[in-house]
Amino acid sequence: MDNTETITQICQSIKAEISNAVIGQTEVIEQILIALIASGHVLIEGVPGLGKTLLVQALAKTFSGDFARIQFTPDLMPSDVTGHVLYDMKSESFKVRKGPVFTNLLLADEINRAPAKTQAALLEVMQEQQVTLEGRSMSVSKPYMVLATQNPIEQEGTYPLPEAQLDRFLFKVLIDYPDDKEELKLVQHITDKKLGDKLDVSKVNTVVAPEAISKLQQHAASLEVDEQVVQYAINIVRATRKWPGISIGSGPRGGLALIRAARAYAVVDGRDFITPDDVKKITLAAMRHRIVLSPEMELEGVHVDRVLENILDKVEAPRS
Repeated sequence: MDNTETITQICQSIKAEISNAVIGQTEVIEQILIALIASGHVLIEGVPGLGKTLLVQALAKTFSGDFARIQFTPDLMPSDVTGHVLYDMKSESFKVRKGPVFTNLLLADEINRAPAKTQAALLEVMQEQQVTLEGRSMSVSKPYMVLATQNPIEQEGTYPLPEAQLDRFLFKVLIDYPDDKEELKLVQHITDKKLGDKLDVSKVNTVVAPEAISKLQQHAASLEVDEQVVQYAINIVRATRKWPGISIGSGPRGGLALIRAARAYAVVDGRDFITPDDVKKITLAAMRHRIVLSPEMELEGVHVDRVLENILDKVEAPRS
């Protein structure tokens, strides 16, 4: 898949089909598509009722991918996520019962409702795209993507995600309330001749097969990146480690995420080259979960995005 026009058409079609089910949230849809093409995972944060689950279901349908959902709760066990090994009395042998992680798109709903032990059950499959049960490693289907949703951490009954797990997500996407016109269209759409509030993806058509998504991912990974652009991404990451108001800066995965996401952004934008602007445009989503603000900044109510925007203003981008 090396025809830029064909690739652009596929990306635009996927976004258009998702928009048939999800009203508004254009930027969120684009960021999730970028993460998919970059072979990354996404953490989506927002209050309940903003269409996070619908968005994931619609994305899965656009490429006829398998979809599974796990509702994270305080009593959820790691084996409920990955699966477990059972002894079958009839055959007198052990059998593997695979968990919901064996799919193409996994929705980890309200992931911060479960304790750290259960959250950590996703670490191996997110990093290695495999699950180890009783010493046996089993691969998951490709393409593979975890989309985890979480409620704002100040809400009751939530457990903050460990830094090691946060770092595995390519993007942290913030989903906000729709604007006035979008909310009007949303209410009309959901209540028009429909019973209850069941999620409806019937108007979403399948655009490509899962194999085509894998080829898109390979195409994005093969794009050349100028050394100056790579250095620009590294400069942004390194700036977070000494910036006033940041107590913990980004690790090396921050730079990897910026370049992977910039490649995917260029693909979605219909180009086969990467610019410093590509890095700049995906920095907030790729970095906001990789830094920790100082207690003083948090007390003042300063948002992490504002600090990152200040860094982008100060770190000089290559001009040629």
